[in-house]
Amino acid sequence: MPRLRQVPRAEVTDEKILFFYDRLFGPDKDPAVDHGTIHATPGDWWTVFAQSPDVFRHAVRGFSLYRNVTLDPLLRELGQARAGYARGSQFVFSQHCKQMRSLGAPEEKIAALPHWQVSDCFSALERAVLAYTDGLVYDGGRVPDEVFAVLKAHLTDPEILQLTYITTLYDMHATMCRALRLEFDDRPELIAEVEIPAGVEVRDLSADLSGE
Repeated sequence: MPRLRQVPRAEVTDEKILFFYDRLFGPDKDPAVDHGTIHATPGDWWTVFAQSPDVFRHAVRGFSLYRNVTLDPLLRELGQARAGYARGSQFVFSQHCKQMRSLGAPEEKIAALPHWQVSDCFSALERAVLAYTDGLVYDGGRVPDEVFAVLKAHLTDPEILQLTYITTLYDMHATMCRALRLEFDDRPELIAEVEIPAGVEVRDLSADLSGE
């Protein structure tokens, strides 16, 4: 379950939230109880974000940005999907792989996203977008001049700004989904200590390895 309470339909007074509850779940469903969107996701991103109508509205306005950008939508989705993978968000990665597919991206490109560095199915510009995304997510914006030069050779300045903004926006969404355990990121911590089996003596590992 998400780490924050989901807001049931009966408690929602904000018209924008009710609009999306109706649009994504159906007007006869309480999405906080009867889970599942028309896109086959649990839907708890919406019911948790409904905790704050101002945050909800701000986030939804971000989605509407797509209507006005000049950046190629496949490049946009390439950055978003890779940002989800790099941040470790199964939800963001999964959703934007699906969106790449809906835009006509070949399956080999989608499958190669985790190991794009050794794949030959991406163009020079696509490789630069992926490298740029890794610089934004993994390195906090530390991007080599050589990577940026390829972007400059193919994209306008507004398009590079759009790519940067949208990719980092989804880095934020990926981070929030993991922290709040929303959607497909409702998973237990994968890294935990492996307990010593019963009857095994606890020893000084560093002493054993150093030969002392």
